[in-house]
Parts: sequence; structure tokens; C-alpha cells
Amino acid sequence: MDRAELSITLHRTGDEAVLRLAGEIDMLTAAQLATIVNEVLADPPPRIVLDLGGITFCDSQGLGTLVVLSRKASHARSLLILTNVGDFLLRVLDITGLRSALMVRNESPTS
Repeated sequence: MDRAELSITLHRTGDEAVLRLAGEIDMLTAAQLATIVNEVLADPPPRIVLDLGGITFCDSQGLGTLVVLSRKASHARSLLILTNVGDFLLRVLDITGLRSALMVRNESPTS
């Protein structure tokens, strides 16, 4: 079975780190996302922006990872913001009740 991987590009500015994601966030790729966000949190900017415009799929492991990373960012006095969230993922966040647990800003990040 052919499946998309997760690619992540990181761009840092003074006040934020923008991670542009493309592909799938699932049980096989969630650890990759967590590792990169944890590296950013080693020297936390005020905001970490996850640009999800290229995400084609997100399973329960991916959702759980987003919640855990949001909490870790909060403990590090940083704000994890999800941008360019696709309709399918917004619907999943609404159905699961996780939309209220995550900061969703559906506009282009500043960079």
C-alpha cells in the first residue's frame, strides 16, 4: 500500500516558529512531528504555528499528538497555533470536541 509520508519545514522568526506540514499525521509519523516540536520547545518562541494546509489525513494518534504538543507548549509558556486547517480536520476536531482544546487560526501565518 502506497501512502504519503509527513514532511515538515521549519522557519523561525523573532516571535514564532512556523512548521509547514504536508502529508499524513498518523501512528507512523506522529513521533516525527513530536520530535521537531520538542526541539523547538528547547528554546521556546512565544508562538509555534503548525501550518496544516498540506495535511491530507490525521488519525487518532495524530489528534492526540496535537493535544499533547499544545499542552507542552503551554507549559513552556509558548502558544501552539494550528493554521490552514482543512475542512475534514475541522470536522474531526468538532466531532471529537478537541477544537476547544486547540487554538485554531484559519488564516495564513505571518512569515
